[in-house]
Amino acid sequence: MNAWSLRASSERIYRDRREAGQVLAGLLVSYRGRPDVLVLGLARGGVPIAWEVASDLDAPLDVFVVRKLGVPQWQELAMGAVASGGGLVINDGLVKQLGIDDDTIAETITRETAEVERREQAYRGDRPAPELTGKTVILVDDGIATGASMLAAVRAVRAARRVVVAVPVGPPNVSNELRAEADEVVCASTPPQFEAVGQAFADFHQVSDDEVRRLLAQPTTEPDKG
Repeated sequence: MNAWSLRASSERIYRDRREAGQVLAGLLVSYRGRPDVLVLGLARGGVPIAWEVASDLDAPLDVFVVRKLGVPQWQELAMGAVASGGGLVINDGLVKQLGIDDDTIAETITRETAEVERREQAYRGDRPAPELTGKTVILVDDGIATGASMLAAVRAVRAARRVVVAVPVGPPNVSNELRAEADEVVCASTPPQFEAVGQAFADFHQVSDDEVRRLLAQPTTEPDKG
């Protein structure tokens, strides 16, 4: 059985993603300086937070792409998610409740998988995806709402020796499925009246592709970083 760890403080408001990353890094101090650690930031909003975490831990940083599978005519509602490396989550209960047919699901998966591949090319170029075997992978996002996107990411990186989920905010129950599938879950704040990830940030601007590329180009490990 996978281990479960939840480290949460009382509800808090972060100034921005940078501050959230610094707080989260403080909860991950046991991973600092370990040669097997790799930090993956979920694009786009998780990358600024992941940069702070990777820099503090003196660990390499890379990007990980996850796309929500939106319900037709109601794209904000996720019926699942697809991730880099083929991770896939489908909310079977919601699909059955809304009567979404298999063809619609397949079309949505195909479309969003193409977008995952496009974004990987935009962020990484010809650089290959990092090797995960034997690694402790820390998956970082700017928060968890339903948990579908993070669950897809966890399933996609299971080749790693250990998978840690790290987020600055999430609902009190976080995600029962994440508890079962990740080796550790670190959530810095669990507001009792959780409504959306953005409620935990004073500045929650939409992260651009250019910002992602800029951060990925900045070293997070010694002796390269300034």
